[in-house]
Amino acid sequence: MTALLLAEPEATMRGFLERQLRSDGFDVLAFPSADELPRAAEPDVLLLGNPTELDYCRVPDCPVIVLGGGDPEAKVRALERCDDYLARPFVYEELVARIRAVLRRCPPRSELLDLGELVVDRRARRVLVRGREIEVSQKEYALVVKLASDPDRVFTREHLLRDVWGYPGVSATRTVESHASRLRVKLAAAGLEGWVVNVWGVGYKLRPAFPAM
Repeated sequence: MTALLLAEPEATMRGFLERQLRSDGFDVLAFPSADELPRAAEPDVLLLGNPTELDYCRVPDCPVIVLGGGDPEAKVRALERCDDYLARPFVYEELVARIRAVLRRCPPRSELLDLGELVVDRRARRVLVRGREIEVSQKEYALVVKLASDPDRVFTREHLLRDVWGYPGVSATRTVESHASRLRVKLAAAGLEGWVVNVWGVGYKLRPAFPAM
């Protein structure tokens, strides 16, 4: 079943879309605004009813369809940052067709992030080290998913704050550092020493300290 997040400010429209999309086989979570979307959610598609929320609402590895006004300039600006745009008023059947078209264009997200000794099972929300599950918090899980999605990449602190914690800009919080430290300790205790790497002055990446045997 396709997991769909809906952020729609108009209550009547939100209720209608939630009912109709569920009847068409989508697993829907609906909220009045992007601020209320669950940060740890991993939807297959996001419907965003307020185009201005594109400035800070990005769900990693998830296509975004904006439901906005008919102003051509606003539509062009939105399409620079989203995957599709449908102007109001719209026909519901066209919305469903566009959702399915976007899902066909976007490659399906792998349920397993397999790094050899470290495996993240997205469907079951489990982190496995050498086949054994380790306990992680919700944010530690979201952090390891982000790092494991591209283990050779250094993710900046600002990037992680935006995509894992949903912060729109630079923040004085040290939550990235504290969560990365706890995740590093848990992986090390399970036998993966040095897998959470702090790249000084830039951010974090995930890689083995030594070649796997």
